Amino acid sequence: MQTTSKKWLRWGPRIAALLVCAFLSLFGFDVFEEGVSLGEALAGFVIHQAPVLALLAVVALAWRWEWIGGVVFTALALGYAILAREHLMWIPTISGPLLGVGVLYFWSWRHHKELHAAA
Repeated sequence: MQTTSKKWLRWGPRIAALLVCAFLSLFGFDVFEEGVSLGEALAGFVIHQAPVLALLAVVALAWRWEWIGGVVFTALALGYAILAREHLMWIPTISGPLLGVGVLYFWSWRHHKELHAAA
């Protein structure tokens, strides 16, 4: 495997996971609306960010152990698809990126030895 391919395989899932976390954090901004006090909005925003913070903890663990990222991101994609089955348009928007990151982590994990031999 070429050096450039190894770098993409190593860094791709990590960067994609951080981008998915940033994307999911955007949904917390819906609490800032007219008629809601700043205190209530901030409390709601913090509550909406709790899952993103948990996902960032998974990213931190998966930085070293890629299989953790593969398992968690894939499980979250499948779990969300099951929970949102009545809202079919939501599934590709949320589960798609989660599943993509899970696959990237599994792929990186599968090639772990050759990636770290080059590092």
